[in-house]
Amino acid sequence: MFATYLIGLREGLEATLVVSILVAFLVKSQRRDRLPQVWAGVGLAVALSVLFGWLIEYTSTTLLARSEDRELFEAVTSVAAVVFVTWMIFWMRRAARSIAGELRGKLSEALAVGSLAVAGMAFLAVIREGLETALIFYSAAQGAAGDTGPLLALIGGIATAVVIGGLLYASALRINLSRFFTWTGALLILVAAGILKYGVHDFQEAGVLPGLNNLAFDITTVLDPSTWYAALLAGMFNITAAPTVLETIAWVAYAVPVLVLFLRPARRATATAPRPAPQTSTDSDAAPQASTGSDAALTAGARSEAAPRAGADSEAAPATGTRTEADTDEPASAPHRA
Repeated sequence: MFATYLIGLREGLEATLVVSILVAFLVKSQRRDRLPQVWAGVGLAVALSVLFGWLIEYTSTTLLARSEDRELFEAVTSVAAVVFVTWMIFWMRRAARSIAGELRGKLSEALAVGSLAVAGMAFLAVIREGLETALIFYSAAQGAAGDTGPLLALIGGIATAVVIGGLLYASALRINLSRFFTWTGALLILVAAGILKYGVHDFQEAGVLPGLNNLAFDITTVLDPSTWYAALLAGMFNITAAPTVLETIAWVAYAVPVLVLFLRPARRATATAPRPAPQTSTDSDAAPQASTGSDAALTAGARSEAAPRAGADSEAAPATGTRTEADTDEPASAPHRA
């Protein structure tokens, strides 16, 4: 349940922040008349994501009659979920600083086209997160078949993300989003390692991979599967007392290098870049810099890219990262609250 709650919280908060960017831009542009189209696009994206999740479950439980086919289907979805998790985490590291500006630019173009373009823009901005959530949730909840706990945990994570996003938009809450996304990203990597281990086990049960009975070790006397802490480790990261050799290799081969790459300090491009030529007007440069700062704060991933380590206190000061677009994009002469 904790793993699925974390998935809902992380993916839900990313989607919530994206919606906040769109809503704040429309409010500040005096285009509130387009807000219904934004919410229509968001609603359609959520509905299709739920439908996609149901379709995956229906395929596994109803359309596939043979157990070998179901195992193979679950293995393929597990590998796909790991690919999506890895891509999502590192994509956020690379694109977080510019995503808000890109969204505003695309929304400006959509406003010039018409209401359907605005709805489509909002739909595309949210549907990716929704499809990822459905696929990752299905793969992470395989060990709890027939239990509604993971589904309730996922809904709880999404609800928590919506509340946090709303409070951030209203500036009623201030948290260090840099550290939040760093820690949740690291935990999601461990969750993804467990999902990959599920996939390898399903491949072995389907007869695609050998070694189903070749155990790497057996520590059931130390890590009793009936204890609460063993259930916690198995549910969160799929750490079990008697894994196969291939399962163990897959878990370690994924978790260790990906964690190292994710947590290593980001290289600062300004360290070796030549100093720009002095400009005749500093005021003209200050405005766009203020805008990009708000982009990084709102998307919440930008600060984690500058300081991906959880202990990067040097970035804590600039990474207030808790004001929404409504607060940080305002002109200095007009302290407007969206």
